[in-house]
Parts: sequence; C-alpha cells; structure tokens
Amino acid sequence: MATAQRTRPTTQSDRMLLHNISWETYEHLLSDHENTSAPRFTYDRGELEIMSPRSDHEEANRAIALLVDLILAEWDIHSRNLGSTTFRRADAQRGFEPDSCFYIERASAIRGKERVDLRIDPAPDLVIEIDITHSSIDKLAVFAEFDVREVWLFDAGKIEFLVLESGNYVTAEESSVLPGITASDVSGLIQGVASQNRAAWIRRVQEWARTLPKP
Repeated sequence: MATAQRTRPTTQSDRMLLHNISWETYEHLLSDHENTSAPRFTYDRGELEIMSPRSDHEEANRAIALLVDLILAEWDIHSRNLGSTTFRRADAQRGFEPDSCFYIERASAIRGKERVDLRIDPAPDLVIEIDITHSSIDKLAVFAEFDVREVWLFDAGKIEFLVLESGNYVTAEESSVLPGITASDVSGLIQGVASQNRAAWIRRVQEWARTLPKP
C-alpha cells in the first residue's frame, strides 16, 4: 500500500486525485470494491482518481445509456451494455471504469464472456462520460490507449461526440458507431430530462428512434 508520505491528495468536489500510487495498491482497491458501483477508479501510471458519482451525474448517465439501448433495440442490433465495468492492463499501467459503455460492432468478440480481459479482448466501441465535475486525469488518453472507438461526453447539458482517429479523438457531429445519430439530436433529447416524466420521455425517445433509417 502507498504510504501517507507518498500520497498527496487533490480534492475537487466529488473527486480525489492521489499521486505515486502503485499498481498493486490500485488492484487492492479494485478488489475491495469489486461488488460496488461507487466509488469509481481511474488509474494512469501512478495517478489514481477516485470519484463518487452524485445524483445529477448518475441521472444523466442512466438517461443517455437508456437512449442508446432504445436505439439499439429499435434497430435490432446485438450489443452488450457493460455499464461501469473495470477495464485495465498491467502492461500499460492504466485502468478505468466508465460511467457507461457499450460493445456494438465488437459485441461478437466477447459473446458469452462473463469477464472481459483487455489483454486478449477488445475495448468497448462506445464510452459515455458525464463531465459534471472535471476529471484530474486525461481520460481521453486512457481511452485512446485501449482503442475505445467513440466517447460521448456530456457536460453543461450538451453531448459532444468524440471519434478516435489515428490515436486521437476528434469532435464529430455524427456518431461513427451509431450511424445517423447526431450530437444535436441527443443533446435535444437529454435536455431537461430530470424534470420530465420518465415514462413519457421513454416513449418520446422510442418514437424518435422509429423514425431513424436503420444502418
């Protein structure tokens, strides 16, 4: 375990950043919290961020993930929603737990698997990140390391689509993993979701999804 002398915490709202943390300490923390949804850990070569989601964070996360599930169901596309599964690789000295993630085109590669091992399995096609309080770690660099194809970043009530190109993420209006879906569409549907009747909102998303051309 890291000693108090080696650990220098930096706190930002519901996040804490610890420095000089060993991979072994990170693994111990993951093991201790294996069956819990919080806190969530991001590890980047000695830097460890611990994040406890707030209610507004989780509400946005679940709404966006449900929207993706509804689109995939309407299109009859096999997928796997692995939520905030832990992804890590000791050789890269990096690991993350997304707010939500989906295997779509890569779903067949992990068909039937109870655990995903990034030493042999691909990373998710899509990661959803809620950036209500800004991370102290460059999560995009971590996602790129693992070849996450696309990130949907929700911040200040809007969605930004980030598509991986040549090792870097670039902003795109249209999704690469869900062709035809635009950031503007998703931002409009998510706007004010917390104040809406949930059942009515789900019906609205379903009706919208039915108007989309299937890929």
